[in-house]
Amino acid sequence: MPLLLSAAPPPIVQVQVVDQAGMPVRDAVVEAVPPPGDKRIATFRWRNAMAQRNLAFTPGTLIVPRGATVAFPNLDNVRHSIYSFSRPGPFKIELYGQDQTRTQQFKVAGTIALGCNIHDQMRGYIRVTDSPYAARTDVNGLATIEGLGRGSYDVIVWHPGMRAAGGEWRGKLVMEPGNRAHIAIAVRPGPAK
Repeated sequence: MPLLLSAAPPPIVQVQVVDQAGMPVRDAVVEAVPPPGDKRIATFRWRNAMAQRNLAFTPGTLIVPRGATVAFPNLDNVRHSIYSFSRPGPFKIELYGQDQTRTQQFKVAGTIALGCNIHDQMRGYIRVTDSPYAARTDVNGLATIEGLGRGSYDVIVWHPGMRAAGGEWRGKLVMEPGNRAHIAIAVRPGPAK
Protein backbone atom coordinates (compact mmCIF):
# COMPACT_ATOMS: atom_id res chain seq x y z
CA MET A 1 0.00 0.00 0.00
CA PRO A 2 1.53 3.38 -1.00
CA LEU A 3 2.38 5.84 1.70
CA LEU A 4 0.77 9.24 1.17
CA LEU A 5 2.53 12.26 2.58
CA SER A 6 1.05 15.68 2.70
CA ALA A 7 2.74 18.83 3.81
CA ALA A 8 0.95 21.15 6.15
CA PRO A 9 -0.05 24.41 4.48
CA PRO A 10 2.25 27.32 5.31
CA PRO A 11 1.07 29.60 8.10
CA ILE A 12 -0.75 32.69 6.84
CA VAL A 13 -0.97 36.08 8.51
CA GLN A 14 -3.08 39.02 7.42
CA VAL A 15 -2.25 42.67 7.87
CA GLN A 16 -4.88 45.32 7.23
CA VAL A 17 -3.69 48.79 6.25
CA VAL A 18 -6.09 51.68 6.80
CA ASP A 19 -5.77 55.44 6.37
CA GLN A 20 -6.13 58.13 9.02
CA ALA A 21 -9.95 57.94 8.68
CA GLY A 22 -9.99 54.15 9.12
CA MET A 23 -10.65 53.44 5.42
CA PRO A 24 -8.83 50.54 3.69
CA VAL A 25 -5.73 51.43 1.66
CA ARG A 26 -5.37 49.53 -1.60
CA ASP A 27 -2.01 48.72 -3.25
CA ALA A 28 0.12 49.26 -0.15
CA VAL A 29 3.10 46.90 0.10
CA VAL A 30 3.60 45.17 3.46
CA GLU A 31 7.03 43.60 4.08
CA ALA A 32 8.04 41.68 7.19
CA VAL A 33 11.77 41.54 7.84
CA PRO A 34 12.86 37.90 8.10
CA PRO A 35 13.88 36.86 11.63
CA PRO A 36 17.56 36.08 12.33
CA GLY A 37 18.54 32.71 10.87
CA ASP A 38 15.68 32.68 8.34
CA LYS A 39 17.27 31.61 5.03
CA ARG A 40 14.12 31.58 2.89
CA ILE A 41 14.77 33.14 -0.53
CA ALA A 42 12.40 35.84 -1.79
CA THR A 43 10.14 34.35 -4.46
CA PHE A 44 6.48 35.08 -5.11
CA ARG A 45 3.54 33.27 -6.71
CA TRP A 46 2.78 36.02 -9.22
CA ARG A 47 4.69 36.66 -12.44
CA ASN A 48 7.39 39.30 -12.59
CA ALA A 49 5.39 41.22 -15.19
CA MET A 50 3.74 44.61 -15.49
CA ALA A 51 1.62 45.06 -18.62
CA GLN A 52 0.43 48.20 -20.29
CA ARG A 53 -3.32 47.87 -20.86
CA ASN A 54 -5.92 50.61 -21.42
CA LEU A 55 -3.15 53.22 -21.04
CA ALA A 56 -2.33 52.04 -17.52
CA PHE A 57 0.27 49.84 -15.84
CA THR A 58 -1.27 46.54 -14.75
CA PRO A 59 -0.88 45.83 -11.89
CA GLY A 60 -0.33 49.39 -10.71
CA THR A 61 2.02 48.10 -8.00
CA LEU A 62 4.19 45.01 -8.41
CA ILE A 63 6.41 43.32 -5.79
CA VAL A 64 9.52 41.51 -7.05
CA PRO A 65 12.60 40.00 -5.39
CA ARG A 66 15.90 41.83 -5.74
CA GLY A 67 17.63 40.69 -8.93
CA ALA A 68 14.37 39.91 -10.75
CA THR A 69 13.89 40.65 -14.42
CA VAL A 70 10.46 42.20 -15.04
CA ALA A 71 8.60 41.79 -18.33
CA PHE A 72 6.66 44.77 -19.71
CA PRO A 73 4.19 43.41 -22.30
CA ASN A 74 2.36 46.08 -24.32
CA LEU A 75 -1.27 45.00 -24.63
CA ASP A 76 -2.43 48.39 -25.97
CA ASN A 77 -2.85 49.24 -29.64
CA VAL A 78 -0.50 52.23 -29.17
CA ARG A 79 3.24 52.40 -28.53
CA HIS A 80 4.75 52.95 -25.08
CA SER A 81 8.15 54.08 -23.79
CA ILE A 82 8.78 53.22 -20.12
CA TYR A 83 11.19 55.06 -17.86
CA SER A 84 12.19 55.55 -14.23
CA PHE A 85 14.40 58.13 -12.55
CA SER A 86 14.22 56.28 -9.21
CA ARG A 87 17.54 55.92 -7.39
CA PRO A 88 17.35 52.10 -6.95
CA GLY A 89 16.98 51.50 -10.70
CA PRO A 90 16.88 54.30 -13.27
CA PHE A 91 16.25 53.03 -16.81
CA LYS A 92 14.58 53.82 -20.11
CA ILE A 93 12.89 51.47 -22.57
CA GLU A 94 12.46 52.97 -26.04
CA LEU A 95 9.13 52.95 -27.91
CA TYR A 96 7.63 49.54 -28.62
CA GLY A 97 4.28 48.44 -29.98
CA GLN A 98 1.30 46.21 -29.38
CA ASP A 99 2.02 42.57 -28.48
CA GLN A 100 5.71 43.33 -27.97
CA THR A 101 7.49 42.84 -24.64
CA ARG A 102 10.56 44.46 -23.17
CA THR A 103 12.36 43.50 -19.95
CA GLN A 104 14.38 45.21 -17.24
CA GLN A 105 16.36 43.74 -14.33
CA PHE A 106 16.19 45.34 -10.88
CA LYS A 107 19.33 44.70 -8.80
CA VAL A 108 18.76 47.08 -5.86
CA ALA A 109 15.99 46.87 -3.24
CA GLY A 110 13.69 49.89 -3.06
CA THR A 111 10.83 51.54 -4.91
CA ILE A 112 10.84 52.13 -8.65
CA ALA A 113 8.34 54.74 -9.87
CA LEU A 114 7.44 54.21 -13.54
CA GLY A 115 6.15 56.51 -16.23
CA CYS A 116 5.55 56.49 -19.97
CA ASN A 117 7.22 59.17 -22.11
CA ILE A 118 4.20 59.18 -24.45
CA HIS A 119 1.31 59.01 -21.94
CA ASP A 120 1.98 61.32 -18.97
CA GLN A 121 -1.00 60.01 -16.94
CA MET A 122 0.51 56.51 -16.71
CA ARG A 123 2.05 55.76 -13.30
CA GLY A 124 3.21 52.43 -11.94
CA TYR A 125 5.37 51.20 -9.06
CA ILE A 126 7.69 48.26 -8.56
CA ARG A 127 8.72 47.42 -5.01
CA VAL A 128 11.99 45.47 -5.08
CA THR A 129 12.53 43.54 -1.84
CA ASP A 130 14.88 41.10 -0.15
CA SER A 131 12.08 39.77 2.05
CA PRO A 132 10.16 36.63 1.08
CA TYR A 133 7.39 37.90 3.38
CA ALA A 134 5.79 40.63 1.30
CA ALA A 135 2.31 41.21 -0.11
CA ARG A 136 0.19 43.95 -1.68
CA THR A 137 -3.07 45.03 -0.07
CA ASP A 138 -6.36 44.40 -1.85
CA VAL A 139 -9.47 46.63 -2.04
CA ASN A 140 -10.15 45.87 1.64
CA GLY A 141 -6.64 46.93 2.64
CA LEU A 142 -5.68 43.30 3.39
CA ALA A 143 -2.24 41.86 2.69
CA THR A 144 -1.93 38.09 3.06
CA ILE A 145 1.59 36.91 3.87
CA GLU A 146 2.50 33.23 3.75
CA GLY A 147 5.15 31.47 5.80
CA LEU A 148 5.36 33.69 8.88
CA GLY A 149 5.01 32.01 12.23
CA ARG A 150 3.83 33.62 15.43
CA GLY A 151 6.12 36.39 16.65
CA SER A 152 7.13 40.02 16.69
CA TYR A 153 8.43 41.31 13.36
CA ASP A 154 9.95 44.49 12.01
CA VAL A 155 7.53 45.61 9.31
CA ILE A 156 7.74 48.12 6.47
CA VAL A 157 4.63 49.46 4.74
CA TRP A 158 5.07 51.39 1.50
CA HIS A 159 2.44 53.30 -0.48
CA PRO A 160 2.85 56.03 -3.12
CA GLY A 161 0.43 58.34 -1.31
CA MET A 162 1.88 57.92 2.18
CA ARG A 163 2.86 61.05 4.08
CA ALA A 164 6.26 59.83 5.24
CA ALA A 165 9.86 59.85 4.08
CA GLY A 166 10.16 57.55 1.09
CA GLY A 167 6.45 56.70 1.39
CA GLU A 168 7.30 54.21 4.15
CA TRP A 169 6.00 53.38 7.61
CA ARG A 170 8.32 51.30 9.79
CA GLY A 171 7.45 49.62 13.05
CA LYS A 172 7.02 46.35 14.93
CA LEU A 173 4.00 44.08 14.71
CA VAL A 174 3.06 40.99 16.66
CA MET A 175 1.74 38.52 14.11
CA GLU A 176 -0.08 35.29 14.69
CA PRO A 177 -1.54 33.01 12.03
CA GLY A 178 -5.31 33.24 12.11
CA ASN A 179 -5.33 36.75 13.61
CA ARG A 180 -5.30 40.02 11.71
CA ALA A 181 -2.80 42.79 12.49
CA HIS A 182 -3.75 46.42 11.78
CA ILE A 183 -1.66 49.39 10.69
CA ALA A 184 -2.96 52.95 10.28
CA ILE A 185 -1.00 55.22 7.96
CA ALA A 186 -1.41 58.85 6.90
CA VAL A 187 -2.02 59.20 3.17
CA ARG A 188 -2.54 62.18 0.92
CA PRO A 189 -6.04 62.48 -0.55
CA GLY A 190 -6.38 61.64 -4.21
CA PRO A 191 -6.14 58.81 -6.70
CA ALA A 192 -2.92 57.29 -5.24
CA LYS A 193 -5.00 55.99 -2.31
